[in-house]
Amino acid sequence: MMAREINPKDTTRAAAYELWMNAPNPMVTFFKTLDVTNLIKISKKKNLKFNMLLDYCIGKAAVGIKEFYILPVGEKLIQYDTIAVNTIVKNINGEVSSCDILYTDDLEKFNSDYLKYTTETANTLKDRDLSENSMVIGTSAIVNAEIDGAVGMNSGIFNNPFMIWGKYRKKWFKYYLPISFQFHHTQMDGAHAGQFLQNLQDEINRLK
Repeated sequence: MMAREINPKDTTRAAAYELWMNAPNPMVTFFKTLDVTNLIKISKKKNLKFNMLLDYCIGKAAVGIKEFYILPVGEKLIQYDTIAVNTIVKNINGEVSSCDILYTDDLEKFNSDYLKYTTETANTLKDRDLSENSMVIGTSAIVNAEIDGAVGMNSGIFNNPFMIWGKYRKKWFKYYLPISFQFHHTQMDGAHAGQFLQNLQDEINRLK
């Protein structure tokens, strides 16, 4: 696993790099409501954490889209070989810490890593950061509030794709989760983001 600088002119993102790297706000946010009925069912049946299952599906939805492996970092374009999913953890002080989980297609392994490293992060108060070698998809779950989505900030430092969600909602016999997905326009276009969100719904539906 490694990350390396690449020449934007050698990639399909060359034009986007010229257009968006120095734009005042290169971040774009999409909103979508996901049907998470299957995740709720699996979570209850197998006693697995809902957010872990969603993080797994996020990673699975992203790995087949090549744009996720290229990220603007500072003025450079960096190529990664692996993807990680970040989760925010409530630590022993009642504050929040950050924990990156390397995506693997093996759900049992991903769950084991999720439980191990989120517990470790919560207890040690030490963030787990894999961004040196993996392209990290940020997430933030505001589980005590119902929200329709959120627009992130353009810090100029954290250019990673980022997802935010709140409580899921029950309507009749189904469960729905509004989410927001923020991405840097140098990394991907709207079509790529739209495909990712469709992939995410598909992966949620087919998870067993």
